[in-house]
Amino acid sequence: MFAAENGLKGDPRLQAISDAIRVVPHFPKQGIMFQDITTLLLDHKAFKDTVDIFVDRYRDMDISVVAGVEARGFMFGPSIALAIGAKFVPLRKPKKLPGEVIAEAYELEYGSDCLEMHVGAVKQGERAIVIDDLVATGGTLSAAIRLLERVGAHVVECACVIGLREAKGQCRLNGKPLYILVEPREVDGCY
Repeated sequence: MFAAENGLKGDPRLQAISDAIRVVPHFPKQGIMFQDITTLLLDHKAFKDTVDIFVDRYRDMDISVVAGVEARGFMFGPSIALAIGAKFVPLRKPKKLPGEVIAEAYELEYGSDCLEMHVGAVKQGERAIVIDDLVATGGTLSAAIRLLERVGAHVVECACVIGLREAKGQCRLNGKPLYILVEPREVDGCY
């Protein structure tokens, strides 16, 4: 569900967040309109508003784990975790975490990938949210959900700053709710 459809309709913070995201045409390949959140991070107020909206949503949900998907989930997840009194757990690409890990492979529209998490980082019964910058097909978030559920966590929701229009009708991933702040910005009628 989009934030504007869930209590934040007309909230000027959403427009400011959207405006702070730069669109880079044809990156990383022709036809892609890349939604660059690094410009959002440069705008202190828009960045703070982004974190605050997520914090307001999750503050009273008894969340004990904020799992951030590499790499852009790392930019929002730790701030959210600190504010709601939860731990931050990084979900990384292969061979990035030292020590014992568990892994979850997943398919992408252009190949395959894998997420890893430290063994023991999440305990049976902990309530978790998964955070990333953007959801397109949902493959990465679905893998994150499976990874957390394999160790017995209860994934409450997935949260993304940006959701492609295709995700608008996709209110759930693996049966879990999906919460999105803004749609992609358009450039010359494209997104």
